[in-house]
Amino acid sequence: MPRSTRKTSVKTPADSHKEADAPRWSRRKAARPQELVAAALDLFVERGYAATRLEDVAAAAGVSKGTVYLYFANKEELFKSVVRANLVPALARGSNLVEAYAGSTPELLRELLRGWWGLIGATPVAGLTKLIMAESANFPDIARFYNEEVMVPGDELFAKVLARGVARGEFRAMPANPTTTVICAPLVFLMLWQRALRATAEKDIDPDSFLDSLLDTLLFGLTTGDARERPLPPQTGPYIWERIRDDMLAQRAAADMDRDAEPDSPAPRPDT
Repeated sequence: MPRSTRKTSVKTPADSHKEADAPRWSRRKAARPQELVAAALDLFVERGYAATRLEDVAAAAGVSKGTVYLYFANKEELFKSVVRANLVPALARGSNLVEAYAGSTPELLRELLRGWWGLIGATPVAGLTKLIMAESANFPDIARFYNEEVMVPGDELFAKVLARGVARGEFRAMPANPTTTVICAPLVFLMLWQRALRATAEKDIDPDSFLDSLLDTLLFGLTTGDARERPLPPQTGPYIWERIRDDMLAQRAAADMDRDAEPDSPAPRPDT
C-alpha cells in the first residue's frame, strides 16, 4: 500500500517555549480600563486636570497611548470614569444605608459623617475635590459633571436624613437648602485642610476630633423632643461604614481575581 503523504506536525522545544511565552506579550482587555482609571486617579490628584496628559496615564498603566483611546475618547471622558469608579459607588452605598438604617437619625448622621471620611475624605479620592475647586473655572464642563454626579447626590443624601429625622420627631423641620450645605461645607474644608492647607499650618486638625465636634454642633441645632435630651450612645463595635468599606474592597479584590483567572488573549501569530 502506498504510504500516506500527510505530514505530521511535530512541535520542537523551541515551539513550546514560544507558545508558553506568547501570553506575556498581550494583556487582558478586561483589566485595562480599570488599570487606566487607577493610574489616572493618581495623576489627577498629583498633578491636577490640566497638567495630566493621556500619554502619562498610559505610561503609568504600562500601555501605549493608543490603548487609552480604545477605551476613552479623551481626557474628559477618562476623568468622568475616575469619578464614577471612585466616588459614585460610595454615594450609592450611603443612600442605601439611609433607606435601610434601623437606628435613630442622630446615629445615622454619625454613620454618614464617619463613612464619608473613611470612604472618601481620608483617601486619595479626596484630591478630586481639590482639583475641581482649583480648576473648575478653566474647565466648566468637568465642574458641571462633578456637580451632577457628586454634589447633587450628596445634597440629596443628607436631605433624606433631615426628612427622616423630622418624620420620626427627632429633628426640627428645617429647609433642606441650605441646611445640607451647612452639613457638607465643613467636610469639604477638612478635605482641603488635609490636601493643601495643612502643609503650612502651625496647628494641626485631628479628623476624628473635628468630626465629633461637627456632629455635636449639628445635633445641637437639629434635634428636638426626646432626641434633644437623649445623649447619643457611644459607638460599640465597628461602624456600618467600615463593613461597607470592607465589602467594597472584597468585591474589588474578587473582580481582580476573576480577571486574573481569565486566560490572556493569544498573541498574534506571524503569517507563514
